[in-house]
Amino acid sequence: MEEIINKVANSVLEVFDLEDYYPKGIRTKIDISQWLLEGFLLKEKDFREHLKNHDWSQYQDQYVAINCSTDAIVPAWASILVAIQLAPFAKKIINGTLEDLDASLYEELLPKIDYSVYENKPVIIKGCSRKPVPMRAYVLAAHYLQPFARSIMYGEACSAVPLYKAPKKE
Repeated sequence: MEEIINKVANSVLEVFDLEDYYPKGIRTKIDISQWLLEGFLLKEKDFREHLKNHDWSQYQDQYVAINCSTDAIVPAWASILVAIQLAPFAKKIINGTLEDLDASLYEELLPKIDYSVYENKPVIIKGCSRKPVPMRAYVLAAHYLQPFARSIMYGEACSAVPLYKAPKKE
């Protein structure tokens, strides 16, 4: 029987896995509608009272997304007031969904990576992930890799989709 050779492991192909950069920590969503009358009407006095009585310490060192799950028209100051209450506890606070939160985290960390290690190399941006890596992170990764990589593919080494090939240098 012939020896099985892992050609992918022996190739010069570099794998860029966004999961490797996924920030550890709990992600939490705060839904403002819980403090609205019937989920739709913001009564300022009641809203402020709910915020005053809420246990904000439960969000210690967490990443928090603030949003409203109903179609209520919520004044901008409401989310800001929630963020102010969270500030002493949360690692990061955004207004939006949990996907927006993850995208924001990647937008902070991807510019800090040294992409020069991918200089003139074929790179595959790993596609399958067990963590919720947002599409915006893949787009940003390609943007930062492009000036360095000889080529960029997406997916897995066995079934990669070509995305970019650097022009030949003369």
